Amino acid sequence: MTSQRTRERLISRLREEGIENQDVLEAIRNTPRHLFVDEALAHRAYEDTALPIGYSQTISQPYIVARMTEIALSQGKPDRLLEIGTGCGYQTAVLAQLVSRVFSVERIEPLLDRAIENLAQIGISNVVCKLADGKMGWEDRGPFNVILSAAAPEKVPPELLDQLAPDGMLIIPVGPEGKQVLAVVHRQGEAKEYKTYEMEPVRFVPLLSGVTR
Repeated sequence: MTSQRTRERLISRLREEGIENQDVLEAIRNTPRHLFVDEALAHRAYEDTALPIGYSQTISQPYIVARMTEIALSQGKPDRLLEIGTGCGYQTAVLAQLVSRVFSVERIEPLLDRAIENLAQIGISNVVCKLADGKMGWEDRGPFNVILSAAAPEKVPPELLDQLAPDGMLIIPVGPEGKQVLAVVHRQGEAKEYKTYEMEPVRFVPLLSGVTR
């Protein structure tokens, strides 16, 4: 169930769902998703669905990973991207193939440790990870061309907006459970002004405060 044929079926499904960026599709094709899930779930790794990874977290649905990555590349290749919610490192691995430098924060230490191992196993070397409260971003490493969140706050954290570079973009699911929407927030040049676009309904784990060791 981890064969090339199984991966190709996933790529065909993503195309049918509207993913057009060939670089994104190639990154999804090249990322061994079965290595990022528990062995008992490896046979489901190339289904277009979210799967549990422990600690009440999930590995995101491939369509959502592809969609958010496609948006992240819509203004060209970002030099510096901040990911909120490393999880098991799957989205991180996809992004790292397409972005110069990825900075990723995760609030659950055992998940972060697993993600670092997973990324090293497949030879990803342009990612820097940190155990931290995702709502606070990573100010010391900013500003960022793109900030991408894999967890949903009810409202956009102002700290993340403050860490966007001029003309930067925040891609984030927003809203209470059952009413979340994928939002894209553009910083308008040098000004501290932002324009928000609502893309589509989504379902993500909530963006929680604090750190779990």
